[in-house]
Amino acid sequence: MRLSDTDHDRVTAAVTQAETATTGEIVTIVARQSDAYHDVSMHWGVLAMLLTLALVAYHPVAADHIYARVDPWQAAPQGALYVLVLVTLVFLAVRLVLAWTPARLALTPGATKARRVRRRALLLFRAGAEKRTKGSTGVLLYLSLAEHRAEIIADDAIHSRVPNETWGAAMAAVLAGVRDDRPADGMADAVAQIGAVLAEHFPRTGAPVNELPDRLIEL
Repeated sequence: MRLSDTDHDRVTAAVTQAETATTGEIVTIVARQSDAYHDVSMHWGVLAMLLTLALVAYHPVAADHIYARVDPWQAAPQGALYVLVLVTLVFLAVRLVLAWTPARLALTPGATKARRVRRRALLLFRAGAEKRTKGSTGVLLYLSLAEHRAEIIADDAIHSRVPNETWGAAMAAVLAGVRDDRPADGMADAVAQIGAVLAEHFPRTGAPVNELPDRLIEL
């Protein structure tokens, strides 16, 4: 899913409007996906191999029957080879199925997705927003579409005054937008919530100075 030009304009306008009342700076980034999760397919493949071995060990008579059908004269000596071939085929079959991204995402634990979305958000925050303003008042709103997860990360000056729980309404807004298949509206609503928090703790007192770009960044 890619956002349209209208979606970009909507989020950018929301950032511009939110920053009129605060010295804080809001950066918005949306990514299609935060990680490829290829290691997850490897883990499932290994688990499938182990389960196959466990089933063979649990039903040795049935396994011997299969070996005998394949090679009735050398069932016993060739048994280990057949097991090796079987588990290899199982592993390759699982990897093939999980080469399809939706299947891989569906089988990725929620905690793993959360950690990797958070890690990506932190990397982007450190690269593009952290300590990039005079008063260390930058905030990143990061949305990862494939995982349906978002992160809000604030600079030191903001973090010291605003507890993480304060961003709950903004998080709810962006995730509601994703759930309703209108991510741009969700991000715009979240930006308004973030702007209200920043205006309360960091009200604008002088002429506006735009230290970070207002435009929505799409990765």
